[in-house]
Amino acid sequence: MDREQRLQKVTELKKGRQQQQNMFHRAKSLTDGAVKASFIIAEEIAKSGKPFTEGDFLKNCMLKVCDIVCPANKQNFANVSLTRNTIASRVDELSDDLQSQLKDKAKEFVNYSIAVDESTDISDTAQLAIYIRGVDAQLSVTEELLDLKPMHGTTTGEDIFKKVDECISGTGLPWNKLVGLTTDGAPAMCGQRSGLVAKVREKMKETGGELTAYHCIIHQEALCGKVLGMEHVMTVVTKTVNFIRARGLNHRQFRALLEERNSEYEDVPYHTEVRWLSRGKVLHRLYEVREDIASFMAMKEKAVPELADEKWIHDLAFMCDITHHLNALNVKLQGRKQLITDMRDAVKAFRTKLRLWENQMQQGNYVHFPTCQSVADNLNTAFPNERCAEKLKTLIAEFERRFSDFETQKFRFDLFTNPFSVDVESAPDNLQLELIELQCNGPLKAKFDSVGAGEFATFIPSTMPQLRLLCARVLSMFGSTYLCEQMFSLMKINKSSHRSRLTDKHLGSILKVATAQDFQPRIDELASKKRCQVSGGLK
Repeated sequence: MDREQRLQKVTELKKGRQQQQNMFHRAKSLTDGAVKASFIIAEEIAKSGKPFTEGDFLKNCMLKVCDIVCPANKQNFANVSLTRNTIASRVDELSDDLQSQLKDKAKEFVNYSIAVDESTDISDTAQLAIYIRGVDAQLSVTEELLDLKPMHGTTTGEDIFKKVDECISGTGLPWNKLVGLTTDGAPAMCGQRSGLVAKVREKMKETGGELTAYHCIIHQEALCGKVLGMEHVMTVVTKTVNFIRARGLNHRQFRALLEERNSEYEDVPYHTEVRWLSRGKVLHRLYEVREDIASFMAMKEKAVPELADEKWIHDLAFMCDITHHLNALNVKLQGRKQLITDMRDAVKAFRTKLRLWENQMQQGNYVHFPTCQSVADNLNTAFPNERCAEKLKTLIAEFERRFSDFETQKFRFDLFTNPFSVDVESAPDNLQLELIELQCNGPLKAKFDSVGAGEFATFIPSTMPQLRLLCARVLSMFGSTYLCEQMFSLMKINKSSHRSRLTDKHLGSILKVATAQDFQPRIDELASKKRCQVSGGLK
């Protein structure tokens, strides 16, 4: 080939290479968007509790919409892989990314606490939920699911501790920064010798740390209500409601009776023992429609004599009102990122209310017990004020017994909630000088008054390191296992009778993605790591 022929050949080769490069660039841009879209849809499927096969259904819907709305872009949607295996893989990658972010954040924690609870899934596998609440040097709170550990054998305190130890060590968290452990109060958790709390205390002794262990405040509040000794009321209520609701015919006939009598209510709800708030709703509804229920049960030849017994009606009215107050406290204690000091204050306020109600009940004042007032006005028998006041006194004693743990932390909590009113001389030696500087600082006092205790901690200057460390300790404490219970509800939605073969790994990944709050998956970064895989039909 002469010189001109060689130049012409080089030009043709360059042109061919450019065409190939353009094709690959176009293919890469299309698949980058397709991969990112598959990650986004996988995240939504996990958060909504849908099965992995939902991806194929969504893709079919998208393609049918494209046929009508934008047929020219149908291939772009066809490139989005949403098969069952792809969605499962994407969810695992999203979960791993969230776990990686949590590990990186955990390195910044100056203090952290954990909440541990255990429940059994649909396949009888015990699942151990471990939540972490950590505080960094800026006193920013991070609250996330640390891990979900399946337990296929026994669930003793030793077994649970091994899982917790494995989880904490795997995340790179130092044991000496652990300040709080909150459990559901089960023997395997709180056993004095072989329970999880005892095992963690032994571990903490090796590192020189100080552990504060709590039985879930919400659970304890629910247990306090059991000391009222009103089983004779709940037994009749439960038996009556179950008779109406358990059989379809009875249920239909009862609803028809309520409609025929133009009742304000259409039905009576079920009572479920594990759903504590359901008790108050059932009691109130049964009281309101007790006459209709009595007529219906008599018609069915299942008469309930208690519904005509004025003494029993008195007890039912008292149970309606006190359960309503207990439920109101229970709801107040629920929620994410609850400060343990706020939960303590709510319990303290309720104990004060109980003393007020006890005095008022002895005097025959039912201003805070409307159902009791209604019964006292409409029934001929005198309301048993002394007996109900004694019940309230028993409830007060139970609250004081169960929440006596707060007294050991009283000074620390008071210092956190209002450091400007604490007696300096009663404070620990390492806090006294910093506390004097804080109480004499006018601008900080004004800031405390404007933002409140929860946010004020972040405004404490770095020149007061001991006070900041105390605030970090209090901020990191869990008051309840509410997050664990909430996650178990999601677990039962995802691993149901229709998805009983869902693996432990996939279940953990789904719940990690579904419960994430302080972190979001880095989808752009995950998508960029995927290799370009172009559909064969691309043109």
